[in-house]
Amino acid sequence: MIESKAIAKYVRTSPYKSRRVLKQIQGKQYQEAKLILEFMPYRVCKIIIKVLDSAFSNLEQKSNEKLDKKTVQIIEACANKGPILKRFQPRAQGRAFPIRKPTCHINIKLGI
Repeated sequence: MIESKAIAKYVRTSPYKSRRVLKQIQGKQYQEAKLILEFMPYRVCKIIIKVLDSAFSNLEQKSNEKLDKKTVQIIEACANKGPILKRFQPRAQGRAFPIRKPTCHINIKLGI
């Protein structure tokens, strides 16, 4: 069995929002997963499509031949928590309101 993976690091979206989309494609065929992502209304889908294409390209490089997209399957798709960017919003009377901007690392593993 040939496996390959791709990782997108420091993606400026919450890991919870990413996991919600990744759960939909886990265990699916490559073509089916790509079709699902194309029609989902979430912003993170565009990033996940790029990572999925990268993982497929890595798999083609590893196998040294053209692959049939129907045989490739998503083995693992997960979003790990990245560092949180901490910012402050000025408020009335000299106060400050903290803003947390989460990031995540998206991992996708494909196999034949």
